[in-house]
Amino acid sequence: MSSLLTESDLIHEEEVVWLENPEKLDYVRQALDKTKRRNTKPPYARDGRMVGYALLDEQASPDPDSGLYKRRVFFLLPHDRDSLPDGLYREGAPGEAVDPRTIAPRKPGAKTPRSQCGSLPIATSAP
Repeated sequence: MSSLLTESDLIHEEEVVWLENPEKLDYVRQALDKTKRRNTKPPYARDGRMVGYALLDEQASPDPDSGLYKRRVFFLLPHDRDSLPDGLYREGAPGEAVDPRTIAPRKPGAKTPRSQCGSLPIATSAP
């Protein structure tokens, strides 16, 4: 799933757990994954690395057909900007990318100038 998540997709989120400091990342990819448990670290089977995930509240119910919970996972792939600053996403970002500073439980996260264009250089004054 892409960054086009709505608050109704996330109504049972209780907490967002970060495995890396989100302040150091211009963007993270987000997706809804199906997991066996609602409140433990989910398995991760993509390339790259998981940088965060959501925990669900006690009212969350698993899908009646699969018995699995839909939970948000935040991740980065090996060719993302944090690993390859001069690579494919030097400017721009993948469709599912959002600024991690805009993520909160039950809030989908948003695209910002930082997530889409990269960190702005810090201006220094000349001596």
